[in-house]
Amino acid sequence: MPQLPAPDFPAEVRARLEADAKEVIGRYPDSRSALLPLLHLVQSEEGYVSRTGIRFCAEMLDLTTAEVTAVVTFYTMYRRKPSGEYQVGVCTNTLCAVMGGDAIFDELKEHLGVGNSGTTEDGKITLEHIECNAACDFAPVVMVNWEFFDNQTPDSAKRLVDDLRAGEQVTPTRGAPLCTYKETARMLAGFPDERPGAVESTGGAGPASLIGLRLAKGELSAARVVAQRSEVRHETPPHDPSPAEHLSSHDAPQQTSASDPEHPAGPAAEEGE
Repeated sequence: MPQLPAPDFPAEVRARLEADAKEVIGRYPDSRSALLPLLHLVQSEEGYVSRTGIRFCAEMLDLTTAEVTAVVTFYTMYRRKPSGEYQVGVCTNTLCAVMGGDAIFDELKEHLGVGNSGTTEDGKITLEHIECNAACDFAPVVMVNWEFFDNQTPDSAKRLVDDLRAGEQVTPTRGAPLCTYKETARMLAGFPDERPGAVESTGGAGPASLIGLRLAKGELSAARVVAQRSEVRHETPPHDPSPAEHLSSHDAPQQTSASDPEHPAGPAAEEGE
């Protein structure tokens, strides 16, 4: 059955969100460009992007609700249903997976009694598997409301979610102090983190990630892994390779194509002969 139009926010909430939305829209020469931060703004109000939030964004930007919905359903950072106070994301991309991310995710699902995108009964934790967090040198990585918890194990990850559910103070490995999902969403909408000391708390990438930058700054000498061909020194005179020697692809082209009649790759007889 067709749904009725989404209800509006309560008047006082609508007035507050409109003031924030106008500030966000004013940052862009084209108001349509403000859609992504506005979606974070309504998510900071309800904890997810509801039909009411979609209606609000559409009205503020003179878009249709279908246009807004198309964006909401494309980006995974926008929730479509009520979820937990803390989003616990386990990276299951290649490196984190082989370093233990898959095991962490499996054990957390059993420990919390939820599946992927499931929320615990107390409303504290929503568990998700997520893609690369660009922190491969700290693998396996778990993120809580987009803050890093590095070098995790199944046991440390279970202690982490237990502490979150118990209301204990949890400190990320690096970055700003942990806050709720709604507070995080407001920051993603472009509003400053006003907690004392939060801005000063920071953390950078690890040594492996910074090697390229250090090389660019001349802080390290580049290690030569493979010598240039012009620099290869032959201890023995050059010679024609024997069939047992496998030439590098860098010595291509080699006439080994089946279409080369002088170097057939296999039997050249016609079918049936």
